[in-house]
Amino acid sequence: MARGSSKRAKIQWSNLYTFGCYRPRTDEEEGPHRLGAGFSRVVHCNQSHLHEKKPFKYRTNYISTTKYNFITFLPKATFEQFRRVANLYFLLAAILSATTNLSPFSSVSMIAPLVFVVGLSMAKEALEDSRRFIQDMKVNLRKARLRKEGGVFGLRPWMKIRVGDIVKVEKDQFFPADLLLLSSSYQDGICYVETMNLDGETNLKVKRALEVTLPLDDNEAFKEFRATIRCEDPNPNLYTFVGNLEYDRQIYPIDPTQILLRDSKLRNTAYIYGVVIFTGHDSKVMQNSTESPSKRSRIELQMDKIIYVLFTLLVVISFISSIGFAVKTRLNMPSWWYMQPLDKNNNTTDPNRPELSAIFHLITALILYGYLIPISLYVSIEVVKVLQALFINQDINMYDDETGTPAQARTSNLNEELGQVDTILSDKTGTLTCNQMDFLKCSIAGSAYGTRASDVELAAAKQMAEDLGGQDPDISRRRSSEIELERVVTSKDEIRPAIKGFSFEDSRLMKGNWMKEPNADVILLFFRILSLCHTAIPELNEETGSYNFEAESPDEAAFLVAAREFGFEFCKRTQSRVYIREKYPSFQEPTEREFKVLNLLDFTSKRKRMSVIIRDERGQILLLCKGADSIVYERLAKNGRRFEEATTKHLNEYGEAGLRTLVLAYKKLDEAEYSAWNEEFAKAKASISGDRDAMLERLSDMMEKELILVGATAVEDKLQKGVPQCIDKLAQAGLKIWVLTGDKMETAINIGYACSLLRHGMRQICITAMNADSVERNSEQAIRENILMQITNASQMIKLEKDPHAAFALIIDGKTLTYALAYDMKHHFLNLAVSCASVICCRVSPKQKALVTRLVKEGTGKTTLAIGDGANDVGMIQEADIGVGISGAEGMQMALNPLAQVNAFVLGGCKSAYSIISFLQAVMASDFAIAQFRFLERLLVVHGHWCYKRIAQMICYFFYKNIAFGLTLFYFEAFAGFSGQSVYDDSYMILFNVILTSLPVIALGVFEQDVPSEVCLQFPALYQQGPKNLFFDWYRIFGWLGNGVYTSLIVFFLNIIIFYDQAFRAEGQTADLTAMGTTMFTCIVWAVNCQIALTMSHFTWIQHIFIWGSIASWYLFLLIYGMIAPDYSKYAFRILVEALAPAPVYWSTTLLVIVVCTLPYLAHISYQRSFNPMDHHIIQEIIYYKKDVKDHHMWKRERSKARQSTNIGFTARVDAKIRQLRGRLHKKYTSMGSQIELTQP
Repeated sequence: MARGSSKRAKIQWSNLYTFGCYRPRTDEEEGPHRLGAGFSRVVHCNQSHLHEKKPFKYRTNYISTTKYNFITFLPKATFEQFRRVANLYFLLAAILSATTNLSPFSSVSMIAPLVFVVGLSMAKEALEDSRRFIQDMKVNLRKARLRKEGGVFGLRPWMKIRVGDIVKVEKDQFFPADLLLLSSSYQDGICYVETMNLDGETNLKVKRALEVTLPLDDNEAFKEFRATIRCEDPNPNLYTFVGNLEYDRQIYPIDPTQILLRDSKLRNTAYIYGVVIFTGHDSKVMQNSTESPSKRSRIELQMDKIIYVLFTLLVVISFISSIGFAVKTRLNMPSWWYMQPLDKNNNTTDPNRPELSAIFHLITALILYGYLIPISLYVSIEVVKVLQALFINQDINMYDDETGTPAQARTSNLNEELGQVDTILSDKTGTLTCNQMDFLKCSIAGSAYGTRASDVELAAAKQMAEDLGGQDPDISRRRSSEIELERVVTSKDEIRPAIKGFSFEDSRLMKGNWMKEPNADVILLFFRILSLCHTAIPELNEETGSYNFEAESPDEAAFLVAAREFGFEFCKRTQSRVYIREKYPSFQEPTEREFKVLNLLDFTSKRKRMSVIIRDERGQILLLCKGADSIVYERLAKNGRRFEEATTKHLNEYGEAGLRTLVLAYKKLDEAEYSAWNEEFAKAKASISGDRDAMLERLSDMMEKELILVGATAVEDKLQKGVPQCIDKLAQAGLKIWVLTGDKMETAINIGYACSLLRHGMRQICITAMNADSVERNSEQAIRENILMQITNASQMIKLEKDPHAAFALIIDGKTLTYALAYDMKHHFLNLAVSCASVICCRVSPKQKALVTRLVKEGTGKTTLAIGDGANDVGMIQEADIGVGISGAEGMQMALNPLAQVNAFVLGGCKSAYSIISFLQAVMASDFAIAQFRFLERLLVVHGHWCYKRIAQMICYFFYKNIAFGLTLFYFEAFAGFSGQSVYDDSYMILFNVILTSLPVIALGVFEQDVPSEVCLQFPALYQQGPKNLFFDWYRIFGWLGNGVYTSLIVFFLNIIIFYDQAFRAEGQTADLTAMGTTMFTCIVWAVNCQIALTMSHFTWIQHIFIWGSIASWYLFLLIYGMIAPDYSKYAFRILVEALAPAPVYWSTTLLVIVVCTLPYLAHISYQRSFNPMDHHIIQEIIYYKKDVKDHHMWKRERSKARQSTNIGFTARVDAKIRQLRGRLHKKYTSMGSQIELTQP
């Protein structure tokens, strides 16, 4: 690696750039920035020790994502546990049972379950946070090269970096903090930076150091370096920076072109030196991160409401009980001679003060009826969710073989929320796309080249072949051959690209065959434009002997790879020359040709084109241009439109196939024309006036006219594997999909087409703010009014649309979004967005991503899911109800980078409070991590659907069994004169929730399946049961509560009626309290376990063991408990062997109660399945009768019904393509038919 100025690269790349690398002047005409409030930061360069004390002591570079630390864990975790109303209630009950004699139960029976439940939950929190702490330390201990006291640069952990340190960053490394660029390996101090993690942009950004710091290019140069930076305070603005550098008694202004942000990556540059300005949570990317909110699922929130209902019921029956007790105490107590005499120290039963007795009894009743509130519900749900998360992690169908990355449920709190998602907000780069372009087709001189099909064409051909399969075989064969004439290739072997970035197939252009084509001269020019019009740098691959290309965008790299395969290899660049190794005129013997680069008019989002002016070996000056068709076409000369009609047709076809297109053109210049223009251009480029950019744009526009059309390129933006199919399935499941990206609008739209969020025929609504000139002339209010008018007009257009199949897409950029998200406008914007089939927000900042996510979440009141892969996605991942991080590709990249090796496998645990470095940020901030976007389909449609139904049914059943059990206590107390006496033994009460009913409900929550996983994927509409909340709405909840009340009435009153005055033993004795209470408890155990057996749709041996084993364990307990000495078993001594088992009435009562308790549910489910079946009921019956195997036609028909109507997705796109192909076939047959009629005599 070069260290000194003598080894620096001599090329001054800044000379190439017209718009992208302008050096701000630092002379007196501009002067330093005026700093005021909000600009208090002072950085002493190369003197970091001064920042160890106030007032210059700033945050360290240490980053913590843990929720707790050693000091805060106990108080904070305890507070979190007792925020739950049920836990707080049982805490108060436990305190009262331990400190008073008012509890009907022993203090141990109240305290033990609470300690178990709370302790288990806190242990889980501690385990998850300890894993996060370990991961934090792995990140904080990453190494960076810092200048040490001895003047030598050595490695130091990131966490030890301080403000003012001098840092050396080498190629392909990430910046460990926000730095001021001092110098680079290039003489003019520029460097290339990839900011994909910050703004989603894949194009490289050019940064340039101040001229005064360029000599600081080696270790020795920093020995005497001292300077002071005064700049803005930490803030989240990624694209702005204001500050001054005080160096050598001069003040130089600093702007964003000198700032290297943390989490961006150094590219195409050997090394840079920088000084640390912002560290840790002060850095701009961390300022864009928001503290992760404590996420709770909607089911859990609704569960709290049910608990409030049960609390209300508990208080009501406790009041009834206390009033009844007061009445009994006042009226009947004096005549009850068998009661103990009044204890002066115990006035709980004082006939003279019944109101005081009622108050004391109210406390007793509140404790007695506490079993209405399921204390084990929370811990059971946590156990179930952890096991569900384990199954998600172990799902082999979500394991990525290429990177060895499994799915990771990083938090188990939101499993059921996966089944209720309404809107998905997705990043683009790295999430939907691979950031790889493949050169697929081209149009040259009006002729189309490239026979390989795009993904859209392949799917259309496959679908059409399936549709033709049911027709007459002869017609099918004939039409299939005609489809092949459309050059739609369906062979999997043929569509596999052999060369990265090049998927082109057409023998007419390959291996020099292009020289035999009619317009060989135009094709030659086309190839030269591909190889010359760019800003890339070649790098020799020693293993292959060919060149790789470091390009500013994937498009450029794909063009250069294509040019190389066509025989025009870009091999060398100097300060002013480009060298091409051409296999022309002989394809076998390459010739190296030199082209002099005179000017480069680089690409900007405003220009939408790029041009290079070169002089070839013959001295001819040429302007070579590539750009968007709408831009280039309007600059064509009259004699340059020869191929326009044919090229336009090809461009439309490429667009329909989901390809990204650019148009190529050229212009010959004479020497005098160029010299005159270049003189003006050089003056404008050297200008320091405020209208410099406008002058350059005007001169560039003047030169880029009278062009001659050459052809067009079509590249496929390689989506991640399975992305279109995944989006299609999610759309069929009724999910809405928004794309939020930092890319420019054109790129975002192209990706929208590629993944079928956009399609031809869909009306695009583009909301844009006024241009820069208009903004200067109009007030902010006028801009807002203009945007509001656009939104209102668009909403009105959608409302007045009569076509039921019409589809609208909303496209908006970040600048406009700033106004659209304002308080007075955001609801209008949301209403418009919700009315559209798809929404694409481009050029958005990380903060805007989070704000849009919040708007959708709060504005619609429905579940949102955000998915992304980089630091710029952390805000929206944390803001959404569910955050999903993409982990696969990043893990592979880090494994390949020895200086960036971090354990890519997520350790699981609680949600992060802040994002951390590089690609791991999105994963670390997420609730779930998957290797590729396509796994989102299975995560939602399968696991989300299952988890939602499991948790919903589990909670409903929990409340059912506790009401069925708890109300029997109330009935008996009323029957026993409101005495506070429990009908059950204390040991029975503990067993009920801990052993006898816990395992079956866990089995329900973990193993229940209404349909198998493959059926979930075939019937995506089943997913809508979650967003519609069909299994946890109030109708179903109150149905289960009512079932619990019914069961409690049957259990209690049937037992009372049977045992009240009937002989129980052979000797004629009636049943005592223990015998009747044990029989009643037996009925409860049987009834609730039979109910859960009827609820389940899917049985394994585990469910059978848990359900019937729980019932068997009850009898086993009675047997063992009855054999214990009476000092412990008390009245239950030998209860089963001597009292219950020999009594036929015990067994007959149990059987009768079971039948009567389950009859209403059986009647309900039979009626529903017969007359009002749900979707899964029909599918279950089809599978049960094996109709899916025997009757494929019916199975296919039912599958077609199980799709939500949607205007996006691959299916909608393919349908459009099928209609196009059918139209062509119909037109062909019509013309053939007319010809036959004409030939007939």
